[in-house]
Amino acid sequence: MKLELSSFEKALASLDEALAEYDRTQSQFVKDACIQRFEYTYELAHKLLKRQLEAMSPNPSEIDQMSFPDMIRTGAERGLLSQSWDHWKYFRDARNATSHAYNEKKANEVFVRIPAFRDEAAFLLARLQERNAE
Repeated sequence: MKLELSSFEKALASLDEALAEYDRTQSQFVKDACIQRFEYTYELAHKLLKRQLEAMSPNPSEIDQMSFPDMIRTGAERGLLSQSWDHWKYFRDARNATSHAYNEKKANEVFVRIPAFRDEAAFLLARLQERNAE
């Protein structure tokens, strides 16, 4: 089974574009755009990881019933992720923080996590593209 990756590819490219623009301008407006793009890229990464693990599993319902930490551990064990649960918890906490009312301090805490997430998302995308090519 091949996964449809175009939305994830576009989301990651959009995140890259926003990060590059922030590096150039240091604009608060662009920082906010980076955070928003992080949110939807994170959601797509999570969904596609789950779909790939289900496709690789002899019992897909087993994946569906996994806790998030177990799914991340399984993804790392199967070579889809380069980072462990500790890193993904860091990303998940950042994503959850974006759900609350805007707070500049929280926004800054989230923002500093985005480059590491971007690298992990790019790793996941590359692994998913390799699986699709098989």
